[in-house]
Amino acid sequence: MNALTPLGGGKVAVTPLGFGSAAIAGLYSPVSPEDAAATVEAAWHAGLRYFDTAPHYGLGLAERRLGEVLRTKPRAAYTLSTKVGRLLEPYTGGGDDLAHGFAVPATHRRVWDFSASGVRRALEESLTRLGTDRIDLALIHDPDGHEEQAFREAYPELERLRVEGVVGAIGAGMNQVGMLARFLTDTDVDAVLCAGRYTLLEQSALDQLLPAAQARGKSVIVGGVFNSGLLADPRSGATYDYEAAPADLLHRALRLREIAESHGTPLRAAALAFPFGHPAVASVLLGARSAAEVRDAAALHAHPIPAALWDELRSTGLLPPEVPVPVQGTGGGN
Repeated sequence: MNALTPLGGGKVAVTPLGFGSAAIAGLYSPVSPEDAAATVEAAWHAGLRYFDTAPHYGLGLAERRLGEVLRTKPRAAYTLSTKVGRLLEPYTGGGDDLAHGFAVPATHRRVWDFSASGVRRALEESLTRLGTDRIDLALIHDPDGHEEQAFREAYPELERLRVEGVVGAIGAGMNQVGMLARFLTDTDVDAVLCAGRYTLLEQSALDQLLPAAQARGKSVIVGGVFNSGLLADPRSGATYDYEAAPADLLHRALRLREIAESHGTPLRAAALAFPFGHPAVASVLLGARSAAEVRDAAALHAHPIPAALWDELRSTGLLPPEVPVPVQGTGGGN
């Protein structure tokens, strides 16, 4: 687990499994401070040394909770990423944040800001919440409706911050592939974080994004490998991209599980391993809300995946024949 891959061939490196912190900030349902701390500690003990967060997650709660644990660890021993594009402004109107997916009090409101000054302010405030002296990887977060400002203002500011040594590496994180491919081809990002678009159920990142990363020597961090739940537990009522899964996708997921289990492999293990078949993939983010979930994911990551499983998924049409798969006898990235 402690093997490191440099992002874009640079000085910032990540472990094959990274820890995504949205869940410990009360994604969908509350998580106690004790459970959140135990989850991060479990990730550390499992060998994860890449931790990802964002102001968006729980209105800053993810950064605060992650920072509380990581402040007890040697700073040089882990890689930390956070995101810019949303500022948090104090809010006194009461209520909760469930409209944005987080079961936390609505103490702040999010304000989109991809300006140069907004980027610097976002990072300064993240450093304070995290209680650390530096961010290793800064990512432009979800600029879907702010494309030109993100490229014209946010990206150049991140580039300046990288030159100044304020951040070690820069990139963008999104749930879509088109704009991420543009970041790879039109800028000098080190890495992009692509959520939900390179999984056993969807490989749209293979069209442009992953080839662009490979051609330019850049890295891709993959999130959402379970497509928000469907590949973790395919059943009626399961979610895909945070909505109820359509019947055809549920049927495909059930077939994927049936074939995986016929080869002695849990579907979740295959889902975690799959992205590592592409050489541009440096890390897969694990979202967990309990120590038990972390330990389970670490065990799944180490599970050997037989080549015959990938062969059958291709022969049945569940995976396109051109999709690269991990080498025989390895879990994700081992």
